[in-house]
Amino acid sequence: MHKQPTILVSGVNGQVGFELLRSLQGLGRVIGLDRAALDLADLDRVSEIVRAEKPAIIVNPAAYTAVDKAESDEAMARRLNAEAPRVLAEEAARCGATLIHYSTDYVFDGTRDAPYTEDDATNPQNVYGATKLEGEHAIAASGCAHLILRTSWVYGRRGRNFLLTMLKLGAERPELRVVADQIGAPTWSKTIATATAHIAAQGLAGGEAWWRERAGVYNFTAGGATSWHGFAQAILTREMGDKAPKVTPIPASEYPVPAKRPANSRLSGRKLADVFGLQLPNWEEALFLCLED
Repeated sequence: MHKQPTILVSGVNGQVGFELLRSLQGLGRVIGLDRAALDLADLDRVSEIVRAEKPAIIVNPAAYTAVDKAESDEAMARRLNAEAPRVLAEEAARCGATLIHYSTDYVFDGTRDAPYTEDDATNPQNVYGATKLEGEHAIAASGCAHLILRTSWVYGRRGRNFLLTMLKLGAERPELRVVADQIGAPTWSKTIATATAHIAAQGLAGGEAWWRERAGVYNFTAGGATSWHGFAQAILTREMGDKAPKVTPIPASEYPVPAKRPANSRLSGRKLADVFGLQLPNWEEALFLCLED
C-alpha cells in the first residue's frame, strides 16, 4: 500500500491552524499539534517532535500575534516568531521536509503608495513585524525547502480578531469609531488554509525538486483593499442590516496603541498567481462566505 506522507501542523487551536487541520485532509497523515502537544517556546521539544514524526511537510501558523503586547514582551515574541521557526527550518533541512510558514504585512513600513511586492525593501515599525522578519531570514538561511506566505488582517469565526470584536461591540453600542487611514486586505483564515492546501497538493505531486524551484516569499492576501473602517462597515451592514450601529471614521492618531501600524498594508498577489496559478478571492466575497459559515 502507498505510504502516506506526514504533514505536521502547529497551533491547531489558532484561527488558521484550526482551518488547516480541515483543509489538508486527504493529502496525507495530518498531525495537528496544539500548544499542549507542542509549545513552540520549548525549542528542544520542537526538534524532538520533528525528528520523531519525520514529516514531508511542516505547516507553521503558530506565532506570537498580540501586536501591542509584543512591544513590552519582546523576548517571548522573538522566541515564537524567530527562534522557533529557525529550529523548525533546521529540522526540516535535516529530514528533507518542506516548511510552509506564515509571515505578515507588518514587515513593511507602509509608506509606499502602491501594493508591496515580495522584492520591496522591508522596514518593520513594531516588535511583532521585526520578529516575524527575523523568522523569515532564519528560515531562508537554514537551507530547507520553504515557502514563506505573507498575509494580512487575518480574521475568522474563532480566536481573537477584528471581525469578532466588531460583532461584539456592534451588538452593544450605538456608535463605533474605527480607524480609516490604514489600508489593507482582510484575509479569512479559511481562505489561507484552503489556498495552502492547494499548494501542498501540487508540491506533494511534484516532489522535493518542485518545492526547491519555488522556494521563497509569497504575498498571500485576499484581493482588493479597504480600511479598518470599511471592513467594520461591511461586517456590520452584512450581519445586522438596518440595526447596525453608526461607524464613524477616525484617523489612527485618535486611537493610540503601543505598536505602530503601517498606513498601507496592500500586498501584490501577482507572484502567487504566476507560480501556483492561485488567486485568493476578493476580501468582500470571502467575508460574505465567512458570515454565512
